[in-house]
Amino acid sequence: MKSILIKELNSFFSSPIAYLVIAVYLLVNGLFLWVFEGDFNILHAGFADLNNYFFLAPWIFIFLIPAITMRSFSDEINTGTIEILKTKPITTWQLILGKFTGSFLLVILAILPTLIYVYSIYKLGNPVGNIKFGTTFGSFIGLLFLAGTYTSIGVFSSTISKNQIVSFIIAVFISFFLFYGFEALANYNLFGNLDYTLQNFGMSAHYNSISKGVIDTRDLIYFASITFFFLLITNYRIQHEE
Repeated sequence: MKSILIKELNSFFSSPIAYLVIAVYLLVNGLFLWVFEGDFNILHAGFADLNNYFFLAPWIFIFLIPAITMRSFSDEINTGTIEILKTKPITTWQLILGKFTGSFLLVILAILPTLIYVYSIYKLGNPVGNIKFGTTFGSFIGLLFLAGTYTSIGVFSSTISKNQIVSFIIAVFISFFLFYGFEALANYNLFGNLDYTLQNFGMSAHYNSISKGVIDTRDLIYFASITFFFLLITNYRIQHEE
C-alpha cells in the first residue's frame, strides 16, 4: 500500500494536478467568501462565522474530487498497467487503499490552508474571539468525512470506464445524488411519514448534523459505511476486470 500511495502522490505533484486542485479550491472559496458581492460574502453577512464556507465546500468538492480521482483506475485500465499491478506482491485492497489514501491526502492538503479562515473569523468577531469553536471544528470534521466519501465514490467510478471524462461524470452524478438527491425527494412530500427517513439516507442530513458541533456516532458510522461500501465494490470491480 505504501508504494502505491507514494506513486499516487508523486504522480499528483510531478504534474500540475495537485497544484491546480489546491489553487482552484482556495481561489473559488476565497472569491465567494471574501471578494464577490452576494449572500456568501462573510464581510457583508454581519455574522462572524464560517457557515457559508461549509455550505460551499461540499458543492465544490462534488466536482473537484472526481477530477482528482477520475484517473485512479481508468488510466491503468486504458493503458493495460492494471494487469501488471495485479502481478505485484500486493493485494487488491492494498492497491485500492493506496490510491484512495493518495487522493484523500490531496484533498486534505487543499482544506488545510482554509484553517486561516478560523483565525480571520476570530479577529473579525465582536468582541474579538467571538467564535463557536465547537461548531467550527465539528464542521471541519464533517467536511473531512464527506470528502472521504466523495473520494471513495470517485475511485469506484474510475473502474467503470477507460475514459476519464466518463468516470468524472459518473462520480459527479453519484456524489450529487447521495448528497442532495434524497433531500430533494423528501422535500416533495411524496412519502408522508417516510420523508424524514428518506432524507436521512442522504449525506447532506448527516453532514449538517455534524456541522452543528455535535459529533454523533451515527453520522460517523453512516459516512464510514458509505465509504467502505464503495471501496468494497471497487475491490469487486478490480478483481473481475478483464
